[in-house]
Amino acid sequence: MFDIEKLDFNKGNSLIPAIVQDFNTKEVLMLAYMNKESLKRTIEEGTTWFYSRSRNEYWNKGATSGNMQYVKEMYYDCDGDTILILVEPKGPACHTGKVSCFFNKIER
Repeated sequence: MFDIEKLDFNKGNSLIPAIVQDFNTKEVLMLAYMNKESLKRTIEEGTTWFYSRSRNEYWNKGATSGNMQYVKEMYYDCDGDTILILVEPKGPACHTGKVSCFFNKIER
């Protein structure tokens, strides 16, 4: 079993960024935040759970929309302060209906 204490939740007010990536296509789908409890729920239940900074509550991605994310693999970075979650998505990740939240290109 993974030791959650390996992660550093102290840098971001007990939250760490979680990058969500499609397991098959490797497309980055979204970025959200997790605390220890949402990470525990994700590990135990096999679907993504996050902590909403704006609503100050937990949310299970897709619980309302049906666009669930089923966890295939998880990794943490070398500093222990960011999570990478590879998922099998059932529907779009973005609330706009786009597959990914990253569709606004910055022209330079």
